[in-house]
Amino acid sequence: MFQQALEYLSSNSDKFVTAFQQHLLLVSVPLLIGVVIGLPLGLWSSRSPVVSTVVINGFNALRVIPSLAILFLAIPVLGLSFASAAIALTLLAMPPILISTDVAFRTINPAVREAAMGMGMSRQQILQQVEIPLALPVIVAGIKTATVEVIASATLAAFVGAGGLGDFIVLGFAVYEPAILLVGAVPVAALALTAEISLTLLQRSLQPPSLAR
Repeated sequence: MFQQALEYLSSNSDKFVTAFQQHLLLVSVPLLIGVVIGLPLGLWSSRSPVVSTVVINGFNALRVIPSLAILFLAIPVLGLSFASAAIALTLLAMPPILISTDVAFRTINPAVREAAMGMGMSRQQILQQVEIPLALPVIVAGIKTATVEVIASATLAAFVGAGGLGDFIVLGFAVYEPAILLVGAVPVAALALTAEISLTLLQRSLQPPSLAR
């Protein structure tokens, strides 16, 4: 079976390269949007109980909705397009990034902030030089979760014509050919594993010396 998959890959290398590039784009755009919006929103929610209640509960509610359902709901507005897939994947990426950022800043020991203020540091200096370095390991953990989820779920983009490695998976199922399915599934698994390992190593490198294992 793997030999057949390699032969199919060799004879369709151009299609694979295009699908791989599309998959990377389907992953990177939602993650970038999730980080740009989720980090400041998570910081804000950690400072305000009201904002936290509304935002965290709202995005947790979105997690209940399957990504495929969001894809199909976006089709009447955006059609069969990359935008439909990007919206669904962004909604998938947002909760772990937002929640981890909220938790990261909320759980910082108040004594650390008080000590920094006692040293004459401004709020901006405390945020940049004290809070962000302490919060980064937890934030990266949330980004890692979002990345792995988006890499796997980006295969659903094939259902709305947005391309990606999911095209091979859908085609493999359609023609009952496991070899074609593997051409899409194996690279997706490899991407997810690579992201998991890389971001875990980054997370460990960001741990304060006293917390490093």
